[in-house]
Amino acid sequence: MWLDHRAVNQVHRINETKHSVLQYVGGVMSVEMQAPKLLWLKENLRETCWDKAGHFFDLPDFLSWKATGVTARSLCSLVCKWTYSAEKGWDDSFWKMVGLEDLVADNYSKIGNQVLPPGTSLGNGLTPEAAKDLGLPAGIAVAASLIDAHAGGLGVIGADVRGHGLACEGQPVTSRLAIICGTSSCHMGISKNPIFVPGVWGPYFSAMVPGFWLNEGGQSVTGKLIDHMVQGHAAFPELQAKATARCQSIYAYLNSHLDLIKKTQPVGFLTVDLHVWPDFHGNRSPLADLTLKGMVTGLKLSQDLDDLAILYLATVQAIAFGTRLIIEAMESAGHSISTLFLCGGLGKNPLFVQMHADITGMPVVLSQEVESVLVGAAILGACASGDFASVQEAMARMSKVGKVVFPRREDKRYYDKKYQVFLKLVEHQKEYASIMKGD
Repeated sequence: MWLDHRAVNQVHRINETKHSVLQYVGGVMSVEMQAPKLLWLKENLRETCWDKAGHFFDLPDFLSWKATGVTARSLCSLVCKWTYSAEKGWDDSFWKMVGLEDLVADNYSKIGNQVLPPGTSLGNGLTPEAAKDLGLPAGIAVAASLIDAHAGGLGVIGADVRGHGLACEGQPVTSRLAIICGTSSCHMGISKNPIFVPGVWGPYFSAMVPGFWLNEGGQSVTGKLIDHMVQGHAAFPELQAKATARCQSIYAYLNSHLDLIKKTQPVGFLTVDLHVWPDFHGNRSPLADLTLKGMVTGLKLSQDLDDLAILYLATVQAIAFGTRLIIEAMESAGHSISTLFLCGGLGKNPLFVQMHADITGMPVVLSQEVESVLVGAAILGACASGDFASVQEAMARMSKVGKVVFPRREDKRYYDKKYQVFLKLVEHQKEYASIMKGD
């Protein structure tokens, strides 16, 4: 449901309040957060949903409840998506101001009045009923959860990097940025002190790594955007047929096709006159603008497989430029980032990884275990079962470096120029909108 943007009217009204809790979501609340979704349910499904609901859960908390029967919520879920403060708790004035005062009246029982740090053991562990459904012994420890992206961040950001020639070696973990890339992308940076980044969610205390403040940038569609661009192209049926004949995924085939048509130039140079702005579902960070649209400039009449491959490449590059924009916003506010730790489905695509290295100018670390979200979940489970005394200890022991991809410095000037074009695209989009709104 996070991708559902129907609560646009509600989130606009929430943002118009200028309430102080908005400082902790980058100054502007996203339609993807829970307060506008709750308000939409109250205003549109009052009798069939709102009045009948006993609890409203984030998915990880719902799963914890189903596993243990415990309704306690994870600090991660409530701090990152529900405006809860790790230091002060709920702010009654916010919920009353936005029209959700009934949540306050019952002491927040519907959205959480028992809040636990991720990794805390829940109740008596797995219930007999859940154990039967899962084929596991009853009583196994179940941990207070993390949101999936945050579990991915936890699974990669603490890896021992000694011997890999990385700038972050011997430096605080705050010099690392975890990027969890799937349908959408989340950019997780941590700091010892709170850093307020306009357009970037947070700072959230202890929401991912205990004792650290978290800032969370993001792109609403990444993997979904790549699929959209590729599957909507006229040459897609041809691509499917050729990839199937070679027993390859469509993206492995596209990557090999790009290598074939690039000839002697670097593959990234194929997009010298094709540029994409990737906000086909609005901008989450750092512009925090739901109204932004996708843009493509440099199209031709050609609709062959070469054309599809180059459009795919330009889309991947646009996503990487979006990451660069987020990093620049975070660094302008006080973060110091030297190394990217990338996981998620798109981390399996070597072109996606290399473009992120080349375009940001930073090395990209890939984990030994591809499914880093599961590593993060395992870290929590190991803490709940008592195998480790702290989340930090478990991170250091369970996170491993698999591969490091370094940027190709010789291509820097090319990507700097494309980045200038990238920034012009959104500038022009805003100009066009202004013209059309004028008299």
